[in-house]
Amino acid sequence: MTNEHQADPIVETSGDQVVAHSWSARDTFVPRAIVRPMQRLMDLEVSTAIAVLAAAVLALVIANTGLQQDYESFWTSELHLTVGSFDVLHLSLRDVVNDGLMAIFFMVVALEIKREWLFGQLRDRRAAATPIIAALGGMIVPAGIYAMVNAGGPASHGWGIPMATDIAFAVAVLAAVPGVPAGARLFLLTLAIADDLGAIVVIAIFYAHGLSFAWLAAALGFIALTAVLARMRVRSVGAFALVGLLAWFCMHESGVHATIAGVAMGFLTPAWSLLAPQDYPKVARGLLGTIEERLGDGRLTHDEHALNHGTFRELARLSTETQSPLDRMEHHLSTWSAFVIVPIFAFANAGVVIPRTPVGDWLTDPVVVGVGVGLVLGKAIGVYAAAALATRLGLGTLPEGMTRTHLLGVAVCAGVGFTVAMFVANLAFPQEPHFAESAKLGIIIGSVVAGILGYLLLRFGSGRPAPAAPAAPAAPTPEPAV
Repeated sequence: MTNEHQADPIVETSGDQVVAHSWSARDTFVPRAIVRPMQRLMDLEVSTAIAVLAAAVLALVIANTGLQQDYESFWTSELHLTVGSFDVLHLSLRDVVNDGLMAIFFMVVALEIKREWLFGQLRDRRAAATPIIAALGGMIVPAGIYAMVNAGGPASHGWGIPMATDIAFAVAVLAAVPGVPAGARLFLLTLAIADDLGAIVVIAIFYAHGLSFAWLAAALGFIALTAVLARMRVRSVGAFALVGLLAWFCMHESGVHATIAGVAMGFLTPAWSLLAPQDYPKVARGLLGTIEERLGDGRLTHDEHALNHGTFRELARLSTETQSPLDRMEHHLSTWSAFVIVPIFAFANAGVVIPRTPVGDWLTDPVVVGVGVGLVLGKAIGVYAAAALATRLGLGTLPEGMTRTHLLGVAVCAGVGFTVAMFVANLAFPQEPHFAESAKLGIIIGSVVAGILGYLLLRFGSGRPAPAAPAAPAAPTPEPAV
């Protein structure tokens, strides 16, 4: 049979090539006026922050109107999983988000940390030393401030809440300021990545509840099985998904927060492709040559059509396995994490009821003060002081073009803590919702103040980059002998 190309408005021909475009590339109203502008918006650095902020504001508004009871009743709805007479799992809808969906979020975080450690900004250990040390200071000082404000009180175990930096919001503040050197952005990204790693460690060690060593051993066994499967070069995504789900369940039952299973799966994802990229062109040319031979006479028989399908599948497998599993997983999950999971988390957890009391009363609440002051002052002092000490001791340097004023602005921006801070607040006060509400109020206030102060410092306080040290005068060139 012969192939004839029928006229189609979504297919363009160029010479002998035929390119079929997706629906979003059509020139009809919905793709042109809605879909493509949304795609361009999602490509912006501030897009994740916009989505999360919109979800958080919506939750805050709903929680302070007559819809508050409906909002809370929706998120506390119980979901049960039973097998025969066994009640295997029961979670509220909010728990599904916080324990289930957020495991994917933390898996993406682990993938990003591993990529940066092997190939990115953290690969140069000396260049990464200053922001990593700064991140450590930015965790210790806020935790210390909270602990001092709440020392001896019933909410003292919430010290981990103001330790976290929200990457999306902090980077969005920097992106809104013109003229900030690229080094400052890289410094903040590296700091936030190290901060996320620290938060994962704190969650795993200090916020486990009712630890069961039998379930924990089972979870670790499934995680070890994941490493074995990766070592054996097992290619089935379904196999890893099943083992990961079992690891998540066992981790949930162990008392260690279930999201740690997602972290482990992220760190164990192979960072190297199964097929060396340098071998791709040769193998691909061989497969394409086979297809060209079958089409050489201009006719395609039924048998050749069936053979081509197998060759096309082999080409697809070749293209897939030339990319590392880490790159593929991060590519497929990062958009879902940024634009679906984190906004849903914000909507489920940011519905804080603002107290109907004088502002002075809830601004003197020790939990609100500990979290808010920890984020605004603790982060700024901890990050700036630790980075300054690291550079003075010669342990690291600031990126090119980044001044001490830029460092102060970045340190203040690091106090914008939202997603992970809210997450830790839920872990710190699982049976004390009034403390969790106060903590979330402190997170919102502290993050807003830190974001505004950081923007103003970078916008109006940043001087020009420090000039490079003048070069030593060149030695005089001797006159040629005559």
